[in-house]
Amino acid sequence: MKTSTLLAAAAATTIAGGAQAHFQLLYTPEVMLEKPGEIPLALVFGHPMDNGHVMDMGEPEEFFVVFKGEKTDLKDSLQAVKWQGTGEEAADAYTAAYKVVRNGDYIFGVVPAPYMESAEDIYIQQITKAMVNKGAMPTGWNEPLGLATEIVPMNKPYQVFAGGTFTGQLLSDGKPAGGVECEVEWINTAVDLEANAFGKDTQIDPPATAVSAITDDNGMFTFGIPRAGVWGFACLGSGPATEHEGKELSQDAVLWINAADL
Repeated sequence: MKTSTLLAAAAATTIAGGAQAHFQLLYTPEVMLEKPGEIPLALVFGHPMDNGHVMDMGEPEEFFVVFKGEKTDLKDSLQAVKWQGTGEEAADAYTAAYKVVRNGDYIFGVVPAPYMESAEDIYIQQITKAMVNKGAMPTGWNEPLGLATEIVPMNKPYQVFAGGTFTGQLLSDGKPAGGVECEVEWINTAVDLEANAFGKDTQIDPPATAVSAITDDNGMFTFGIPRAGVWGFACLGSGPATEHEGKELSQDAVLWINAADL
């Protein structure tokens, strides 16, 4: 990965100041299910730690789920919606529903269309994963999916506890990616799936600067989870693609996990 790409990506994700960073969300409220049922999913591009503005998403290139090694295309299930952030016009986003039936791990993934960040004149593409388990039967949560870049969890992403740690391994083209900055965010507001909106109020004051970790030579990073909730990790410029439509591209890997109080 070129140093210039990493620096540009870091600048692009913090242009709004403070801890605010661009994060592709792939959100569902319950990640450990006991019974079969249909779960809602929301794909939103926003600023979860600061509860800031949301950005327009283009039509995703891919949206899928992997269950016991079998990949199912879910792109036809996407519904285009307008998602309301805080105090500004609603932005283009997507929702979907998926019926969970069998026990095991469901790994959802989205490859969004590259987003043009006009302030830095670069594109951002955040390849994102989130996981749901049914029946308390793990089946594949720590398996890579063969994406251009991805974070492979070393802890069950749906069973992390506040006060503990989470470790992930960053892969680029299937190989460990060292020396990459991974930004960390927490969904700092309510998520209203019926209204397609974030809450107006933040739950805590966000940190003064972006929270981040750097991957080691094996692509590993570890973060101490200070409180329960939904946490996201975005490793910047980790993908092999560095250009889109003649401009610089930051191809990032994103993973969402859910932490609970023990």
